[in-house]
Amino acid sequence: MWQDTGLNGDAQRIEQLGWMLFLKIFSDKDKELELLDDTYTSPIPDEFHWVKAKGNWAGDDEGMTGDELLEFVDRKLFPALRNLDVSTGNRRALIVREVFEGNNNYMKSGINIRKVLNKLNEIDFNIAKDRHAFGELYEGILKELQSAGKSGEFYTPRAITQFITDIINPQLGEKILDPACGTGGYLTCAVEHLKKQANSVEERKSIEENIMGWEYKPLPYLLATTNLILHDIEVPNIRFGDALDQPLSNFSEKHRVNVILANPPFGGIVANNNENNFPQNFRTKESADLFLILMIHLLKQGGRAGIVLPDGSLTGEGVKQRVRQRLLEECNLHTIIRLPNSVFQPYATVATNLLFFDKGTPTKEVWYYEHRLPEGQKSYSKTKTIQVKEFEPIKAWWSHRAESEISWKVPIETIKARGYDLDIKNPHKIEETHEYSSAELMEMLRVSFEKSNGLLKQLKEGVI
Repeated sequence: MWQDTGLNGDAQRIEQLGWMLFLKIFSDKDKELELLDDTYTSPIPDEFHWVKAKGNWAGDDEGMTGDELLEFVDRKLFPALRNLDVSTGNRRALIVREVFEGNNNYMKSGINIRKVLNKLNEIDFNIAKDRHAFGELYEGILKELQSAGKSGEFYTPRAITQFITDIINPQLGEKILDPACGTGGYLTCAVEHLKKQANSVEERKSIEENIMGWEYKPLPYLLATTNLILHDIEVPNIRFGDALDQPLSNFSEKHRVNVILANPPFGGIVANNNENNFPQNFRTKESADLFLILMIHLLKQGGRAGIVLPDGSLTGEGVKQRVRQRLLEECNLHTIIRLPNSVFQPYATVATNLLFFDKGTPTKEVWYYEHRLPEGQKSYSKTKTIQVKEFEPIKAWWSHRAESEISWKVPIETIKARGYDLDIKNPHKIEETHEYSSAELMEMLRVSFEKSNGLLKQLKEGVI
């Protein structure tokens, strides 16, 4: 792919690999379904199927190549799959159509396309060993998005999705939703969590029915769909669309869920006047605040949530204050884990928090826990990302809570008196201060003036 002139940057390479991977995995699954069910018919016409195509455009290593292959992909494959008939309500047909409607072939060399297809032909996704090995590799591919410019917003570090899922502990039969699912990290963590509880085919089937995601951008929708298929979800239940694009009142009791796991978009401005879908007193352009209102609304009574929110959502007046008040009055916000600034670098450097709440009873007190960087590490980076093992001390603390230099609790009365401000710093943290003597201050001033005078002299002489 690096050799192809049509591809520019990691995000584009991942998107290109994404649709190819999706089609290969989907076609391999079709083969399996046809063996298991004589009445099953693939929604992909034979001519465009990975392995059944006449002339075998993809599955034959010696098949179509060069300009012939490039023209086939651009002029036939994409138009055909973008216009698949979905009138029968076939969910698998709809997934294929939505994937190809939102993505593109960027490669300009049919020879390079052939090379990539041949590499993918080395994997049989119907062999569990191949599929699981590639599943780990795929997670690494998704991780690359974190440093691929704006696309980083679609990927939540695995350590965070794993920790939140473990703490929330979804159960078989519960409806689980991520309303901003990105590449599907929370959904796949939930799938694996529930698989450990399933003891029968019926129970495993219930996992597929009860795990739902929403995503409104084509690239993460494609990546999440592929991710779930790799985790043995035959027909991923991911809705391609904006979670904020309809009135809040449209979501009734039948839409409510037991569990929400999410890292909603933050720092963004909502489009299409979607804030008007919310009650007047909660209208804002800030996406994270609207998502918080939506998630409170979507939880059943007794439902629980584990989400990521930036510091900016914990403080502020006006709408922000009213959103927090609603959260604290309708839910028990029992825990806030404060994360270091660099968890989501490089695409976001703001400080973030993990919020855990249950719907149905008002908050009486909030426990805070300050997660610190590993000893000797100044920040997280592309090579030093947050690790699953770093959350082990928090898990140990979770069931036996006590105040310490990194944990503290705040009663609701204190929070109310602060105007429902939740941005409460660690009271046990001693701010480092340095007391300067008069002599030291005078010397610092002298050095500063000397430097300023030198710069002025250079300006006058035209040196700078």
